[in-house]
Amino acid sequence: MRTKISTFAVIVLCISAGISAQASPAPQSEAQIAGKPKPEETELWEPVPVVVTPGTDCGAPPSDAVVLFDGKNLDEWVSDKDKLPAKWIVDDGVLTVNKAAGNIETKRRFHNYQLHIEWRIPENITGSGQARGNSGVFLASTGTSDGGYELQVVDSYKNQTYVNGMAGSIYKQSIPLANPSRKPGEWQTYDVAWTAPAFNSDGSLKSPAYVTVFFNGVLVQNHFELKGETRYIGQPFYKAHGDSPILLQAHGDASQPISFRNIWVRELK
Repeated sequence: MRTKISTFAVIVLCISAGISAQASPAPQSEAQIAGKPKPEETELWEPVPVVVTPGTDCGAPPSDAVVLFDGKNLDEWVSDKDKLPAKWIVDDGVLTVNKAAGNIETKRRFHNYQLHIEWRIPENITGSGQARGNSGVFLASTGTSDGGYELQVVDSYKNQTYVNGMAGSIYKQSIPLANPSRKPGEWQTYDVAWTAPAFNSDGSLKSPAYVTVFFNGVLVQNHFELKGETRYIGQPFYKAHGDSPILLQAHGDASQPISFRNIWVRELK
């Protein structure tokens, strides 16, 4: 009988202790009173990014690209001097510089964009330094006589020149982070993210231009801040301009002309 009473007493005491614990909860911290953060609080559901169908490979234009050269014609290009139809040579899907005809530029003007362009130095190239397959991609052309912002094109495969003028450089401003040049006769690729400069109403600089460049898949310019337009002689400086064409240079050196193919651009809003 004592055993039964003792067992019953223990049960009663346990129940009483549980009721007492529920009736007098432990004090909560300030964070617990305020409520714990929830993962939903940092989730964003708008705006929903536009759907873009990628190309079949990393060089093919995606669905929202403006194709500037697909190997067929120069309908998207004009001479930078007189704005007449471009007179470079299109043959077998390849665009080759016509040095006598001068630079060509896009009919369209662009602001911020992503650019893909492929280029090739002739296999039988001659010359040395800057006189060996020289050209340039002007990411924003601000007038004739090579005004604007130049991403240099030149043979940099075992060809010594000043390092802020080699392939992958922002001409006379930024040395490339590496030299991934392929040998003459092989196709090379630039993938570029361009942020145009902005200007105040009085023409003063509001924000500078920035450029990121992948050269044959290797990062060679990492969000570089340009000091102004690229210049052959003298220091760079900015002058106010709006949206601008992309220009391909017909350099006047005596070496054989280079070629381009598969050029497309995606405008960034």
